[in-house]
Amino acid sequence: MVDIVLVEPEIPQNTGNIIRLAANTGSTLHLIQPLGFQLEDKKMRRAGLDYHEFAAITVHTGWQNFKENIEGNRNLLGFSTKGSKLYSAINFKANDLIVFGSETRGLPNHIRKDIGQENTYRIPMKPDSRSLNLSNAVAIIIYQAWQQDHFSGGT
Repeated sequence: MVDIVLVEPEIPQNTGNIIRLAANTGSTLHLIQPLGFQLEDKKMRRAGLDYHEFAAITVHTGWQNFKENIEGNRNLLGFSTKGSKLYSAINFKANDLIVFGSETRGLPNHIRKDIGQENTYRIPMKPDSRSLNLSNAVAIIIYQAWQQDHFSGGT
């Protein structure tokens, strides 16, 4: 399964929803600090229900710390409204890392540059739309990746 990476998430309910998503799909969740909330936040815990104990979560002190701690040769796939290619063009591989920015700022320029424009994708929307909800965007991508793996390990 692919791993989920959230860069400086700000809204605890979104992160709680993504924790629940990670637990139900077998993905590891990487949180890149600074976070806009405490991990013990009641709103995040409520959104994640009782799935926190079933989710694999790793917290990193920043982007560089994250990159230094990921093991093996793993693909970084960024998601942004500034992506030039549609997510449906991705042929996901086990251990890919799907990277999302914060709810208000999106994926920072320096991280998009680090990942590379060729590895930065977008989810299509109507022309005048600004963005999707973060937890919804992550769900779209994680299920696309899992579907390509024939929902391996799922029922």
